[in-house]
Amino acid sequence: MRIFFRLMIVAALAAANYLGAAAQEPVLKFNQDKKFKIVQFTDTHVIYEDKRCNEAMERMNEVLDAEKPDFVIYTGDLIFGRPAKESLLQAVEPVVSRGIPFGVTWGNHDDEELLTRQELFDVIKDLPNNLTGTTEGITGVTNYVLPVKSSDGDKDACVLYVFDSNSYSPMEEVDGYGWIKYDQIGWYKEQSAAFTEANRGNPLPAMAFFHIPLPEYHEAALNEDGFFLGTRKEKPCSPPVNSGLALAMVEARDVMAVSVGHDHVNDYVADWRNIMLCYGRYTGGSTVYNDIPGGNGARVFELTEGERSFRTWIRLKDGQVTNQFNYPADLGR
Repeated sequence: MRIFFRLMIVAALAAANYLGAAAQEPVLKFNQDKKFKIVQFTDTHVIYEDKRCNEAMERMNEVLDAEKPDFVIYTGDLIFGRPAKESLLQAVEPVVSRGIPFGVTWGNHDDEELLTRQELFDVIKDLPNNLTGTTEGITGVTNYVLPVKSSDGDKDACVLYVFDSNSYSPMEEVDGYGWIKYDQIGWYKEQSAAFTEANRGNPLPAMAFFHIPLPEYHEAALNEDGFFLGTRKEKPCSPPVNSGLALAMVEARDVMAVSVGHDHVNDYVADWRNIMLCYGRYTGGSTVYNDIPGGNGARVFELTEGERSFRTWIRLKDGQVTNQFNYPADLGR
């Protein structure tokens, strides 16, 4: 195992150095069947060469082979130990080795292992097929937008927003986790408005990904009249401050679903004002708590070009698929 991951890291870095800054970024687009599939890995909590991570690596490889996604998003807490660089490269190896376009956003634990969020970004920024971006001048590092082109490549057909949900509260007066700041919300509103204007005033179907769940997750889960599907074994560990991102999304009318990680034993989908608040499925091994029935896995989304709709499900070990949901068709169930 030790030799394998060292060879993997050398190969990944060599590929990145060979491609260099002139490498052309992959373009995300719907396939000829007008479908676009996303796999979400979350909370891999990799510690380099730690055998407790074997299950995480096995599951990622199994899911990718089964689903063959068009894009993979890692929603935070990729690493949980040192050395941080090698742990991070190990976490993304399954997508890098397969040449799958992928993106990353940081969680609250990633920058606790002697590398800052920016330094972690620098580790992966030149890896082949990495679409992780950054937006200068606003809070956080991994804030970026990924348009998904139509199957003919002629226009933007969908938008993926990725936010850095930060880590812990920066205020002495407020304990708990961090929150998406006002400048990040302003950035989202500007981006959303620009896509809507370019689409003749019609909001493009969109999804959003980050790590820490919004306060609205708790409200949605407790709504007896709302839709709920999945596992809820802990209260959402949301920030104590509601900065208003969910409301901004309702007003913009573009985001169909938000999907996060952070809470390892939750994987549910719940309706909030016609936005689906989703958890990914815990993907990591036994380096942290993970007693969710059925074990680790991944959430999968499949979008259809030209429709404000998506399908989602959880993929587990040995080909198991559970908690299938169709938006918006299943909201009346």
